[in-house]
Amino acid sequence: MSDRQHPTGPDDGFEPRSASAEGSSARDVVRLAVVIGALGVVFGDIGTSPIYTLQTVFNPDDPHPVPVSTANVYGVVSLVFWSVMVIVMVTYVLLAMRADNEGEGGIMALITLLRRQSAQRGRRAAAFLAALGIFGASLFFGDSMITPAISVLSAVEGLKVVEPSMDDMVVPITVVIIVALFLVQRRGTAAVGRVFGPVMIAWFVAIGACGVYGIVDHPEILKALSPSYALGFLTGHFGTAFFALAAVVLAVTGAEALYADMGHFGRRSITRAWLLLVFPACMLSYLGQGALILGDQANVSSPFFLLVPDWGRWPMVVLATAATVIASQAVITGAYSVASQAARLGYLPRLRIEHTSESTIGQIYVPWINWLLMVSVLTLVFAFRTSAALAYAFGMAVTGTITITTLLFFYVARVKWATPRWLLATGLSVLLFVDLLFVAANMTKLVHGAWLPLLIGLTAFTVMTTWQRGRAIVTEERVRHEGPLPEFIDRLRSGEATTFRAPGTAVFLNRGRQTAPLAMRANVEHNHVRHEQVVIISLETEPVPRVPADRRMSVDSLGYADDGIIYVTARYGYLETPDVPAALATLDPARTEGRLELDQASYFLSKIKLRRGAAPTMAPWRKRLFIATSYITADAAEHFGLPRDRTVIMGAHIDV
Repeated sequence: MSDRQHPTGPDDGFEPRSASAEGSSARDVVRLAVVIGALGVVFGDIGTSPIYTLQTVFNPDDPHPVPVSTANVYGVVSLVFWSVMVIVMVTYVLLAMRADNEGEGGIMALITLLRRQSAQRGRRAAAFLAALGIFGASLFFGDSMITPAISVLSAVEGLKVVEPSMDDMVVPITVVIIVALFLVQRRGTAAVGRVFGPVMIAWFVAIGACGVYGIVDHPEILKALSPSYALGFLTGHFGTAFFALAAVVLAVTGAEALYADMGHFGRRSITRAWLLLVFPACMLSYLGQGALILGDQANVSSPFFLLVPDWGRWPMVVLATAATVIASQAVITGAYSVASQAARLGYLPRLRIEHTSESTIGQIYVPWINWLLMVSVLTLVFAFRTSAALAYAFGMAVTGTITITTLLFFYVARVKWATPRWLLATGLSVLLFVDLLFVAANMTKLVHGAWLPLLIGLTAFTVMTTWQRGRAIVTEERVRHEGPLPEFIDRLRSGEATTFRAPGTAVFLNRGRQTAPLAMRANVEHNHVRHEQVVIISLETEPVPRVPADRRMSVDSLGYADDGIIYVTARYGYLETPDVPAALATLDPARTEGRLELDQASYFLSKIKLRRGAAPTMAPWRKRLFIATSYITADAAEHFGLPRDRTVIMGAHIDV
């Protein structure tokens, strides 16, 4: 609060400086709370990577094992440090997080920016990159299935270090934790979220302290911070280093979360949390583990937990399990968000979405996605059984998403900010070389699990692009069935269509203003009925997170200001949930040709029954996929907030 807001005088007992200091202190408290919140949500995935990264690099059962030697330990630790610097610090923190869509980040934000660019300039490159972005979003679904499995497995595997006899209990305990995690999703994270931040602070302090504990015994490991060790390892032992990259990439898993959650916490808060706590703690842990391996090469079996003193291993297993549950929670809610945004943008059918917090817009629960993820995660746990076996599947999903994000960002930087071509070419060449090196390394693990995220990504990509194409075909057919709206209104006006004027208000949901609603046409032509007041409303999803209230609604009299028929457009952002009755209640009666009787209004929906037609609109298998996908479409009345007791559904058939 400023002095101008709280004027002071000689007798009021306040000094201007103290008021300013109090306001500054309050702002600092708010900023600290946001940073703590970001720690609890954003950094769970990347913050738990130290549990399994070095263990995977030196795994003796790897198809391309990295020999344990002093030179290799220095090289690997240096590669981890500089990979995090290049990918997380440069690609995401310094670059990608500057490209936001009205404050929102993530690959879906880049896609909407590209779609807008494609619509404005009609560039094929923008359309191609937008499709590539959809594939990146598809890979995220693979990430959201693999992260809970590998994270919880790696934490519970700490039991084998504490008590080797509990080896057979790792998978059952992991299954119980994962099932419990998905069962509580419908309750939301509002209450649990309050403890996420403090738990993650304790986690980062603990792993940082253990790292220091290891470094003290072998301080020479600090030499690995020099890029000469990473470059020397790559150039001098390229064969070994190349295969090691497939595991080194695990250190940057979760980097996308920094960008994706920017809309919830802001770039500044996420950057502060990363620089002040997360990055130092993770690097200290990696350095400490490297020092531990230098002291005894046998420690490669589980360097993270062996770095912890004997008295602290049980508490660390518990803390690691809590941290991995938080990491899983973050990626699960991220999958909800991506699926919800994809549905808003027309890449998935309308999904049932439940808001789990009255105060936080982003906290949602999508039942269909939840149960799909749970079955998928449990399948992965039973199929792979160890975190090491899942590691290469994880790396493929991460490298694919990072590479696509890099490409999309540089295109946006060119068309949005007119960045000089020479600067873009230089930056893109360096970052893309690093990204593609990681992709190539992970491709060598295709038969060892890297095929899994590619299969999941291709499946999700096929479903989304098929739905987008099928939706366009259905829209074309609807236009043909419905006929032009202006001609239909003229028929009603002229009396050509004889109808009975029923009292009250009828609301017809429609896809656009060009055609007449199927339900309204059926009501007039078959029932010969129209209401005194008719509202035809269409809902548009704009490529922005949220639409301001003053731009939400627009009204059109459709050429006649006295016939009681109006056309209303309601605009929403892709992060908003539409509510038709609430939107109509905001309209001024002067704009609606009289007061709308919304308390007793009837709502009419047109339900389309899809059939596979003979027209060569899509391949037969894609037609079957499109029709099958349509069955998961959420109930329209619930989705649009319509009162069920006053909603009428009228059906029609359309051939695809």
